[in-house]
Amino acid sequence: MKRIGIIGAGRFGLSLAESLSNAGHEVILMDRNRPAMQAASEFATAVQGDATQAHILEEAGFGECDIAVVAIGSNIEASMMATANCKEIGIPGVVAKATSELHGKILRRIGADTVIYPDRDSAHRLARSIANHDIIDLLEVSEGFSIAEIDVPEEFRGKTLAEADMRKQTGITVLCIRRADPDPVKPRKAVIPKATDVLQGDDKLIVFAETKNLDKIAQ
Repeated sequence: MKRIGIIGAGRFGLSLAESLSNAGHEVILMDRNRPAMQAASEFATAVQGDATQAHILEEAGFGECDIAVVAIGSNIEASMMATANCKEIGIPGVVAKATSELHGKILRRIGADTVIYPDRDSAHRLARSIANHDIIDLLEVSEGFSIAEIDVPEEFRGKTLAEADMRKQTGITVLCIRRADPDPVKPRKAVIPKATDVLQGDDKLIVFAETKNLDKIAQ
């Protein structure tokens, strides 16, 4: 379980907070707006406060968070100050929402580890990325179905694809294996999978599945 702080209780922030809470993570949500905090109190520790003040973030417990997401919308100045404050109080990973490419560049310069853009990302996808460390990357190709790159689940390591029978066991189809080269300097090799291929612990799998099945395998 991770401790995740979210700043900004707009539609994006609320959706992200609820998704992460449903995934079993501890969520602290901060916003200046009292009604928004009342709505969030069912699934998060809701704190009314001003994230442009570093001491307020610390008092709310953000300093103990593994990740902070600055989900402030149109107030660019506030988003930049909140991002800088999150880094100042020592949060290891800071994700910041940007409204433009220029805004994103500024956020990176002041310390954001990851910048997201609402037109290209969604709260539920970000929640999976934060909560499920086994899913390295994910592309939703149609409603409810995704292609993703995942680590080999522990129970399938050392088995052939035929023995693992991942399609039957998990509903996941392996499209490709990305395997490390013996020379660590060289990039991974793409292997078209055969039934006799043995799944190695450090393999990366490109898979196709219902998104809900990917969520289950990464828990």
